Amino acid sequence: MSTTDSTSSTGVTGAARVERDRLRALLEREQAAFAERNPRSAAAYAEADSLFGRVPMTWMNKTCAHFPLYLDTARGAHVTDVDGHEYVDFSLGDTGSMAGHSPAPVVEAVRHRVEQLGGLAVMLPTAQAQAAGAELAARFGLPRWSFSLTATDANRWAIRLARAVTDRSKILVNSYCYHGSVDESLIVTSPEGGAPRPGNVGAPVAVTETSRVAEFNDLDGLARELAHGDVAAVLMEPALTNIGIVLPEPGYLEGVRELTRRYGSLLIIDETHTFCAGVGGATRAWGLEPDVVTIGKAIGGGIPAGAYGLSAELADRLLGREDLDLIDMGGVGGTLAGNALSIAAVCATLGEVLTEEAFAHMHALAERFEAGVARVIGTHRLPWSVTRLGARVEYRFADPAPRTGTEAAAVHDQELDDYLHTYLANRGILMTPFHNMALMSPATTEADVDLHSRLFAEAVALLLGPDAAA
Repeated sequence: MSTTDSTSSTGVTGAARVERDRLRALLEREQAAFAERNPRSAAAYAEADSLFGRVPMTWMNKTCAHFPLYLDTARGAHVTDVDGHEYVDFSLGDTGSMAGHSPAPVVEAVRHRVEQLGGLAVMLPTAQAQAAGAELAARFGLPRWSFSLTATDANRWAIRLARAVTDRSKILVNSYCYHGSVDESLIVTSPEGGAPRPGNVGAPVAVTETSRVAEFNDLDGLARELAHGDVAAVLMEPALTNIGIVLPEPGYLEGVRELTRRYGSLLIIDETHTFCAGVGGATRAWGLEPDVVTIGKAIGGGIPAGAYGLSAELADRLLGREDLDLIDMGGVGGTLAGNALSIAAVCATLGEVLTEEAFAHMHALAERFEAGVARVIGTHRLPWSVTRLGARVEYRFADPAPRTGTEAAAVHDQELDDYLHTYLANRGILMTPFHNMALMSPATTEADVDLHSRLFAEAVALLLGPDAAA
């Protein structure tokens, strides 16, 4: 797995410990500075009475300092807020802008579609969709593609197709996986078996009725669940990402494929976040053989777009089923899915922006970012770790790095997250708000990475105090 690496302080003794009172005092200081330097963002948030939770989408309340920053402009790897502060953006829309903000080829393709051709919501296909499908097929190795507006919808529709073709009811996922707001994915392991993921809102039925769950990197647990014979498909990320990066151990993904075939379950690989592994995601980089690939976010260069690809055998089986309504009200598809605008954006993003050359640049920067974090961890002998997945890097407050989703959830430290995120934001760095993830884009530079390395070192040294350095 040449696009993947992991660096930690394993074996170093005398690890420095975080003093909680000092952490809280520094966090309060940084949050006060955040409020003082961002009065226009604070005012916009206070005035947003018409919005549920005061934000366009409630997850935007995931902020390190009591209110979100409000966007003014975004270009390349940089954004500017309404108070005029510029940031290096390592969040990149939580992968939605992995191509960078408003890349020129995408802007031109969108402008041409809107200004010259029109037809943004017309119930007719465009010939350009064939080109988009062919590009995805070449990258991921699956020959038949269909489009959605989000990866969540791609996953939902793939699940319905899997149930239809296998005549089985349950979907198996990994504990603390991320597949958008798919109901079947909101399940975690517990000593009593599968259990609802904490905080799940308004589940239509008990998640144990629709889903089974196994820990990532646990083939024995996967085999036990598949042996029930009721799993239509295993839906998984080839590496966990949204709970922090959890990499597959040697032989694990090969074992998943062997077990799914043995027990007659389909394998759906969700590449939405692991697309950072290369032009064909982890599927291509690691030689995986899924029945279905789902993907979203990054393929549209910021324009809403998702897709799912099917093996030829699976596509033929589905199209040969006259009892399945794949055209009208069968539950697969949406009126705006595959619209001309999103297809144009996909063609431009894949054809001209997220190229082999771009990924080579992004991976080199991620290695540089990883090395900068590893130096700080080593200098202070911290029991932390840093993990890289292609163009994505994550630092964790555990050493060794977690090997399952449950282990990853257990080492989450909200105060420490908030301190580092606020310190960095106050000095011009944005990290993914949900965790300590940094993503490189084609527009990211070595100077951007080095700024983070310097500020991260400053933040950690300040946290640990004058006597903490090795």
